[in-house]
Amino acid sequence: MRTFDGIDSLAAALGEHLGYSDWFEITQERVQLFADATGDHQWIHLDTERAAAGPFGGTVAHGYLTLSLLPMLGREVYEFRGFAMGVNYGLNKVRFPSAVRVGARVRLGAQLVSVAPVALGVHAVIAYTIEIGDETKPGCVAEAVVLLVPAKESA
Repeated sequence: MRTFDGIDSLAAALGEHLGYSDWFEITQERVQLFADATGDHQWIHLDTERAAAGPFGGTVAHGYLTLSLLPMLGREVYEFRGFAMGVNYGLNKVRFPSAVRVGARVRLGAQLVSVAPVALGVHAVIAYTIEIGDETKPGCVAEAVVLLVPAKESA
C-alpha cells in the first residue's frame, strides 16, 4: 500500500502507477442491493433467466455499481495521512468499456496523474482502471478528483 503523508510526498509521486487492489467478486446479492438502493431494477441486472438469453449471457453489474467500488478498492492501493481531510471533488471522465458479469472478479489499478494547488489545499487527479478477471477490456476507467486539505501544524 502506498502512503502519502502530505503534499510533498503526493507531488513526488506524480505520474506513478500506485498499484493494484486485491481481486473482488461481483455477486448477484451485491447487484440486487445496489438495485434496491438506487431504484434501478432493469432486467439485465436482476432477471437471471432473461439475462442468460441477453447480450451478455447473464446478469451484469450496474455501471454505477462498478464505479462505486473505487473508494473501497482504492483503500487497498493507497492512503492519505498528514491531511485534515480528503473529499471526493468529482470526476473528469468515466467510461464503461465492458460489462461486468455477475460472478466476475475485478480489481482496481490507480495512477496519480496530477496534483494542483487550490485554495483549501490540492486537487489530486487519480486515473482508475477496474480490470475484469480474464477480460481484455476494463469494466470501468475513470479520472477522479480528490480535494486534500493539509493538516494544520500544531503550535
